[in-house]
Amino acid sequence: MAERVIAGVLPRVRAMKAYTPGEQPYGGDLVKLNTNENPYPPSPAVAEAVRAASNRDSLRLYPQPASDDVRAAAAAAWQRPIEGVLIGNGSDELLSVLTRACLEPGQTVAWLSPTYSLYRTMAEAAGAHVVELPVQREADHSRAMLDQALAKGDPRLIFVCRPNSPWGETVGLDELGRLCHSTDALVVADEAYIDFSHADSALEILDQHENLVVLRTLSKAFSLAAVRIGIAFASPDLVVELDKLRDSYNVSRLNAAAAVAALQDMDCQRLNCDRVMASRQRVIERLRAACWEPWASDANFFWLPCPDNDGRAVYSRLADAGVLVRWFDSPLLSGGVRITVGTDEQMDLLVQCLGNFT
Repeated sequence: MAERVIAGVLPRVRAMKAYTPGEQPYGGDLVKLNTNENPYPPSPAVAEAVRAASNRDSLRLYPQPASDDVRAAAAAAWQRPIEGVLIGNGSDELLSVLTRACLEPGQTVAWLSPTYSLYRTMAEAAGAHVVELPVQREADHSRAMLDQALAKGDPRLIFVCRPNSPWGETVGLDELGRLCHSTDALVVADEAYIDFSHADSALEILDQHENLVVLRTLSKAFSLAAVRIGIAFASPDLVVELDKLRDSYNVSRLNAAAAVAALQDMDCQRLNCDRVMASRQRVIERLRAACWEPWASDANFFWLPCPDNDGRAVYSRLADAGVLVRWFDSPLLSGGVRITVGTDEQMDLLVQCLGNFT
């Protein structure tokens, strides 16, 4: 009976590999530097707003269908028209909406590689043809250069993660604009980490390109990974079409309250981001002084190439010391680890543990 039920699942879904998230251990005394969470708490206003929204009468009611209060707060925070704002249950829901809106089986989606691995999961679920082009890195490892071949092969959808994971490089706005101009594809600038960068947001050129979508999230810079709020900025006409694929009542009443409070306290967000950026510079300098070669990064993480091209050994040694970092079991990435920037105390422990590595 089970085999008969499973046989009803699409073959392409059965052939897929599921997305593998970073470890999320519960309990214990571990230093978590593996999933790019912000080490500092969100605005104090968030907890107060959630408490206020938690009364017994409000919890029995559905939330706003389109999260209009969150849309208004996001529009105000980034000075965009509310008609061009779409709210998702995390950016991942918005990535799913974009994939389903743009791709039929056999049509092409493109991105620079390596990048966020969920893009591939969603593309395979849609039966899309994937074009991956290698990231071209400059000598200082701080910028990526777009290959205009991304616009060849008639893609319907192009993902540009900026800053990119797991290496932390950022595609420049001029290059992104040229890409938008050179293709009829929908170009998605996924800016989960842009607030940890000195680079300008793609929001600066959004009005110049009708085929550009800019994604932001509250998970990283706003310290709200538990709340799951993603924001898409696009032309109002495009938002109308994308909204047709958004899940109904997709943001809970409590999560919406948290999001509005966070978006109304941009000073707290900026303070936390500045602290992370200062810690990032400090730990990279300390590791280089200790003869490691971490790459410069525009995100709240950095890439660390490992001795003998063996990232798994470094991952295991750090895990034994109670420090979790991210190791990727793939030919391109297995020789290093991605390390989230934590507090200065956590970074001191990291440097100490790596100093003991032999």
